Amino acid sequence: MKKLKLFLSLALLFLCVSPSFAVGDINIDKDNGIYHITLKGEKIKKKIKFIASEDLITNREAHIKAGATLTVNAGFFDPKNGKTISYVVTDRMTSADPMFNSALLANPFFRKNMNTVLNRSEFRVMQCGNKFQYEIVSHKAEVPFGCSLITSAQGGPLILPELRMEEEGFIVKNTEGEVIREAASVLHKTSRTIIGLKGTDECHILIITDDNPMDLYEVQKLCKDLKLDRAMAFDGGSSTSMNYKNNIEVVSLKGDGAGRMLKSFMVVY
Repeated sequence: MKKLKLFLSLALLFLCVSPSFAVGDINIDKDNGIYHITLKGEKIKKKIKFIASEDLITNREAHIKAGATLTVNAGFFDPKNGKTISYVVTDRMTSADPMFNSALLANPFFRKNMNTVLNRSEFRVMQCGNKFQYEIVSHKAEVPFGCSLITSAQGGPLILPELRMEEEGFIVKNTEGEVIREAASVLHKTSRTIIGLKGTDECHILIITDDNPMDLYEVQKLCKDLKLDRAMAFDGGSSTSMNYKNNIEVVSLKGDGAGRMLKSFMVVY
C-alpha cells in the first residue's frame, strides 16, 4: 500500500511539473504560456476538417457541435457583418468565400490589392491516391497532379520559410520604407494561432496565449527553434481559441481580433 501511495504521489508530481495531454495521434504540451499541439501519423490526416459557421459562434460551440477532440480558430472574418475574409474548403466544397463579402468588396484597400489579399497563405489537406498530404501554400497555388483538395483554410501571413507580411498585404510601406498600414497586429505583441509542418507527416499547432504574446518576428524565431519547415498564421489576437476534449479551453481576452465569436475552425476528430 505504501508503494502504491508513493507511486501515485510521484505521478501527480510529474503531471504538475510537466503538463502533457495525449489521445491517439494528438499530443499537447504547454510551456511558458504556449500550447504546442502535435498531430502525427497518417490516420490523423483523415480526421482533420476545416468548417465555416453560417453565424458567428464561439470555439466552444463549434467544438461541441462538431463532436471534436480538438478545435482551434482558423481564418479571418469581418466581425461587423459576420462574413469571411478567408477561403475555407470543407469536404471538397468551398464553404466560405470572401468574394461574397460585400463590405470587403467595397473596401478601397481591398479593391486596390485584391489579388494580394485573395492569394494569402492557406493550410491544405489533400488526398493523393491512397494517401493524405499536408501543404502550406498561397491560395492560388495549383493542387499537385494526382491530388484532390479535401479541406483547407486561408489565413496568413506565411512565417516559414520566409516571413511574407508585405507580400500578403498585412503591412504597407511608403516610399521611405515606413509602415503606414498594419493588419492583424503582425508587428505587435498579441496572442496567436499558428500552424506549421515538420517534414511530410507532422502538423504542429501553436496556441500562443495572453500569458506570452508575440509579434510575428518572435513567432518566426519560435518556429525555427522548433525546427518547423513551413509555418503560417491563422487569425489571432482575441480570436485565439482552443478546446481539447473537456480538459483544456483557451479563450483570449486581449488583442486586436474579433473576440470570442468566430467564423471558421479547424476541428480534429
